[in-house]
Amino acid sequence: MASSKKKIPRHVAVIMDGNGRWATSKGLSRSEGHRAGADAIDRLLDSSLELGLEVVSLYAFSTENWKRPITEIRSIFNLLVEFIDSRLDKIHSKGIRILHSGSRKKLSPVVLSKIDHAAEITRKNRKLTVNFCLNYGSQEEILNAFSRLAEERKKKSISIQKPISTKELEKYLYTYPLPAVDLLIRTAGERRLSNFLLWQSAYAELFFTENLWPDFGDKDLREALDWFRGRTRKFGGLENG
Repeated sequence: MASSKKKIPRHVAVIMDGNGRWATSKGLSRSEGHRAGADAIDRLLDSSLELGLEVVSLYAFSTENWKRPITEIRSIFNLLVEFIDSRLDKIHSKGIRILHSGSRKKLSPVVLSKIDHAAEITRKNRKLTVNFCLNYGSQEEILNAFSRLAEERKKKSISIQKPISTKELEKYLYTYPLPAVDLLIRTAGERRLSNFLLWQSAYAELFFTENLWPDFGDKDLREALDWFRGRTRKFGGLENG
């Protein structure tokens, strides 16, 4: 991949869509689709390491996903536990750090314990940060950030009427202190953000692919990065200053 380092996105976010459709197309259960999606995460992590990415955020389970059938929800969380149990040593050995962004409410003690253990074991790793957005919803995150900021100001006797800066609010987001999202990838042909990292993706480049998530691989990631390198990022200004 011949490109200057500055043209490689620091933070890539992925909406991993299409597990169910992939399974249906092959006459398999949705649970088997999610399992194939977990294998795609393995491939993504290896490719991200090779390409020198700094942060990858994965939309693993949204706050809206609780509306799904309870059998599918249980299958997803059982698979998450299995993913951590079977892959943590390998992930740690590769220098990958695991983080969790999202609400801890409604998550079972077993799931929370596994996530916390993975984060603690890998906390000093710096080759790649993988941020699992689990029980995550961006609107809820922003409201929660404002609430926590107000509580903190009250403790410090700082007037809530004092203007709030972007940097001040960002300290209360789930993702702090990760960098802003540079490139957001969504699979399976959908073209919406679905309440994912709305604040963090304010100036992200949006890449949509028809490929279903279980089929997403190294070639697809490289295609997205090639597309990103061709973008002109002006951040509201003019290209030549």
